[in-house]
Amino acid sequence: MAAFVAQAFEVGAATGSLVSAGSPLWSVLVLPVLWAGSMMAARAYEERFLWVGAEEFRRVFFAAALLLAMLGTLSWAFRLEVARGFVIVAVPLATALTLSFRLAQRALLHRQRAEGKFLQTAIVVGHRSGVAALHEQFERQSKHGYRVIGCCVPARRDGQAITFDGLPVLGSLDDVVDVVRKYEVDTVAVLPSPELEGAALRRLGWDLEQTEAELLLAPAVTEVAGPRVRIRPVAGLPLMHMERPSFTGHRRVIKDSFDKTAAVVGILLVAPVLISLALAVKLTSRGPVFFKHERVGRDGQPFHVWKFRTMVPNADKIEMDLFDQNEGNAVQFKMKRDPRITSVGAVMRRYSLDELPQFFNVLGGSMSLVGPRPHVTREVEQYGFDMARRLLVKPGITGLWQVSGRSDLSWDDSVRIDVRYVENWTLTFDLMILWKTVGAVVRGSGAY
Repeated sequence: MAAFVAQAFEVGAATGSLVSAGSPLWSVLVLPVLWAGSMMAARAYEERFLWVGAEEFRRVFFAAALLLAMLGTLSWAFRLEVARGFVIVAVPLATALTLSFRLAQRALLHRQRAEGKFLQTAIVVGHRSGVAALHEQFERQSKHGYRVIGCCVPARRDGQAITFDGLPVLGSLDDVVDVVRKYEVDTVAVLPSPELEGAALRRLGWDLEQTEAELLLAPAVTEVAGPRVRIRPVAGLPLMHMERPSFTGHRRVIKDSFDKTAAVVGILLVAPVLISLALAVKLTSRGPVFFKHERVGRDGQPFHVWKFRTMVPNADKIEMDLFDQNEGNAVQFKMKRDPRITSVGAVMRRYSLDELPQFFNVLGGSMSLVGPRPHVTREVEQYGFDMARRLLVKPGITGLWQVSGRSDLSWDDSVRIDVRYVENWTLTFDLMILWKTVGAVVRGSGAY
């Protein structure tokens, strides 16, 4: 389709005397073949990169860059008459159409998987503590398409348990292959354990080659540093290398530049909305238009976050009388029907409009567009060792918490999500979160 649209554009431009002629017809027929070839070269069709994560989209962009280089090289080497206007229209359009189609496919598949369709059966192998954690992760991320039907754990001296963590215990660590054959398991997820190291794990892999099941190994650092884990040859062995998280350097400079540029653009675009909301707050309740509150930012430094006022004056003092009605988690105070919230404030909170003044925080450098949620001093004082990692980066207007449930999250989930972002952020990850934020804001899930 992209080739035909580009050809039609070229013909129309030539008719209007913008260019001398359109591209030859053969280019319309060859371009889809070249696009498919560049997608295969970029490994964009491999199943392991499909349906989840940003890697699928990065490979589509790489295929587009590869196609541009291929067209440039071929046209120069063989003196082909391919109009530049055709290439400028066709390649970006092919990329956009491919990304749109894959996004639609992904959304449909995730919805179907949530309904229990197109799932792969899986068993979890390892010690009980690890099995429980991995089972919880599989349940939380059902969009990945795994349905855990049971587990294999070390045999107990008092006999094999029937169930564990709500899962049937299908066998011991020595029974994995027999369980796979009996239940026709699609995936075996193996956790680190002394019984399955070295030769034992190697033999398990060889035995599973005789079945249809795929073998997944879960490193102990997956939750914190999954995207930073790489396999590299060391002393003739494929060892796991954990890259350092990026807290400084050129990537941070790029992020800061992107933040400030986007903040300026955002302020200009929403200026009429800011003025309208300011008038609505001023005319419907007594008190200031803006709410300035001290939060803790990067490196534990305090700063003032700006929001539209959504509560009655002196709301902080009233909060102490409402603590016994807390509906948030163990650390953060939240109420779904907070009596302190004004009528206009309820609407702004529902769609996160009260957060718009934080563009000025981003412009001033105290916040980022994407990052952990800024907490108050009382909450920071309750941080554990893991949660303190979030203070290594600037807090954000939005983040993984925004697209993962917001106020509906437990404290443990908040810790896991914030640490995951801090350890593994990339600019591509930020863009993906910004995209998902639009849907989260429209749905208003967890916003109160």
